Amino acid sequence: MSKRMKWILLGALVVVGGIVAWMVLSKDKLPPGFAAGNGRLEATDVYVATKYSGRVKEVLVKEGDTVEAGQVVARMDIEELDAQIRAAQAKVVEARARISVAEADREHALAQVGVKEADYAYADKTYKRSQNLVKGGAVSEQEADIDLSRKAMAEAELVGAKAQVAQALAAIDAAKADVIAGQAEIESLEAEKKDSILIAPLRARVETRLAEPGEVLPAGGRVYSLLDLSDVYMYIFLPAAAAGKISIGSEARIVLDAAPGFPIRTAVSFVSPEAQFTPKTVETAEERYALSFRVKLQLDKERLKEFEPFVKAGIPGVGYVRFDQNATWPESLQPKAVAPGQLWAPTTATPEK
Repeated sequence: MSKRMKWILLGALVVVGGIVAWMVLSKDKLPPGFAAGNGRLEATDVYVATKYSGRVKEVLVKEGDTVEAGQVVARMDIEELDAQIRAAQAKVVEARARISVAEADREHALAQVGVKEADYAYADKTYKRSQNLVKGGAVSEQEADIDLSRKAMAEAELVGAKAQVAQALAAIDAAKADVIAGQAEIESLEAEKKDSILIAPLRARVETRLAEPGEVLPAGGRVYSLLDLSDVYMYIFLPAAAAGKISIGSEARIVLDAAPGFPIRTAVSFVSPEAQFTPKTVETAEERYALSFRVKLQLDKERLKEFEPFVKAGIPGVGYVRFDQNATWPESLQPKAVAPGQLWAPTTATPEK
């Protein structure tokens, strides 16, 4: 190796060593009463999915769009549902027509019952008179038997007329049951048709479009993944010595790598009741093998409304928790009055000529 190359390597090592030393020495040290851990900004995922199987007709928003609660975001194909509704409506109309016919039959049968009751009463009266006359010899036994036959015939006709009334009533009940069943089917299909219009359940940002027009999805098939802009938090992992002193509601701070000069005021909303291994994406290789407790730092919902355009899940940062209420936050972690646009300096573009 030439002498010049040795000097170059030596100079490079000095520079690297200086940078490392500067990073170590310039790193802020927390005063007593505080604990810190690495984490990533997270938000609750909400999925918009189909309730029934079907074909996607329209997908109305794209990734990155912000949607409001109740906003229509997609529509399913309802052509088959419309056909089923028309068929069910036709069944209801036909059943109602059968009710009208059966009611007319019942009225006719009731009229016949009245006639047959009169015939039977007359035949019964005639037969009784004949029996009395037979005793006096005024009427023969044969004539009395004929009157008895007429009475039996009138009784049979009366029973038949009453059976027709019962048959008509049964037909009415059956047709009414068909009407009720048809209306229930129509209501069910209309409800399914309503559910074919997919709406956003809350104000959120579209994270991923999971389906496109023309795709056939099963029941529960996902169309969108939404990011709840009102539920943003960071999980950090702290050793038992610190986690054991933290209570729900403890004041905390988040400092994002993308905006290191702007600490965000948060609060502890959850402390894991049992220790676990720290995820690889959070801590160093040495610390990953130490058991720690998961602590959730929740951002204020009202404050989040001002910073919605900058909310991005996955941004790394550091979470700081104060477990000693008498400790004073260091100046570097005091939140600053800042407008959303000041978080990241805009990129300076070269003006067009």
